[in-house]
Amino acid sequence: MSLQVEKLEKNMAKLTVEVSAQQFEECIKTAYKKNKSRFAIPGFRRGKAPLNMIEKMYGVGVFYEDAAEEAIDHTYADAMKESELEIVSRPEVSIVQIEKGKPFIYSAMVAVKPEVTLGEYKGIEVEKASDEVTDEDVAAELVKIQNQNSRLITIEDRPVQDGDQTVIDFDGSVDGVPFDGGKAEDYPLTIGSHSFIDNFEEQLIGKNKGEECQVNVTFPEEYHAKDLAGKPAVFKVTIKEIKKKELPVLDDEFASEVSEFETLDEYKADLREKLEEKKKKEAATENEDKVVEAVVANATMDIPEPMIDSQVETLVQDYARRMQSQGISFDQYMEYTGMTIDSLKEQMRPQAVKRIETRLVLEAVAKAENIEVTEERIDEELKKMAEAYKMEADKLKEYMGDFEKKQMKQDIAVQEAVDFLVAEAKLV
Repeated sequence: MSLQVEKLEKNMAKLTVEVSAQQFEECIKTAYKKNKSRFAIPGFRRGKAPLNMIEKMYGVGVFYEDAAEEAIDHTYADAMKESELEIVSRPEVSIVQIEKGKPFIYSAMVAVKPEVTLGEYKGIEVEKASDEVTDEDVAAELVKIQNQNSRLITIEDRPVQDGDQTVIDFDGSVDGVPFDGGKAEDYPLTIGSHSFIDNFEEQLIGKNKGEECQVNVTFPEEYHAKDLAGKPAVFKVTIKEIKKKELPVLDDEFASEVSEFETLDEYKADLREKLEEKKKKEAATENEDKVVEAVVANATMDIPEPMIDSQVETLVQDYARRMQSQGISFDQYMEYTGMTIDSLKEQMRPQAVKRIETRLVLEAVAKAENIEVTEERIDEELKKMAEAYKMEADKLKEYMGDFEKKQMKQDIAVQEAVDFLVAEAKLV
């Protein structure tokens, strides 16, 4: 194999790889062995016809496509390594020459990791995030816990009020025609939750249990189901149950039931302490984000388009996995929201650019400040991971390949660069 490297504009490069005629002939033979059973040649049992007979009947290039894949698979990784480039995208491969008895030549267009020019990054001045916990914060937390410990009381002697939890049957139509998803029985609906379109919930206020009523609404123009968007609809609704939330009294008895404390004052003091701890962590994260964003804004780099495309693909795949973990298939989600894969990618593009810029800048800071990650630091991280996975650190280390270890080292260096920037920053 021989290689030519041509550096292009905007951090792109072209690798031209030449595979010897002899090596390509071996790839053709491999392709023949894998695919010979597909061919029926008169005078030979299926799979027994020699290579030259198949080429004679079907053409000399019958195995070229598979042979080319074989040749590329066996040479591209070596070409990447030999090029000494930091390649950050999938290759866009083109066949330059493919001919019997001649070298096989292909080119691969790739994106190269861009150089970062750091601007001001030490002593960055940002507004300090507040970590103060107020009496109002404690009161809000207490109300949240009060609501979590509420109970539902069935209402028989009054109509629906705002805030009630109802159970309804409904049957909707547009221009007298029922539509998908427009009908349900025993549907739980909290009045005032705004989980239904338009003013649906408000029209149930004042209705009694067992009462049937008509609700008129208009679907929003941006509604996900295009055939319903902007159209008026009529729902026949039956109120089957009315319940209201009864909150417990905030007193010492409540405190003793929901916590280890005997008095409400002790419980509130503990809530404040936990909120202060949470607020400090949130403020630290916010300060960190502000400092890093300022450093990134001061830096310059030219990110190649394929690098962004690759990051977008990763974000889309992560998004699809999250949907599936929630029991929603990616295709169902796309259909429900009315999005296309292209519109989703466009939506995720700014996030992809930000992620790339942040990573590149932090790597540049780590390099500029000679941040070296020691084996001891790696062992510390491995120990944390092992505890999380409930396994021995040595076993985890054995399972990790060179790539994973290198990635971990880079990730730690990036985090240490963040710590360095925050320590150097001026929080005012």
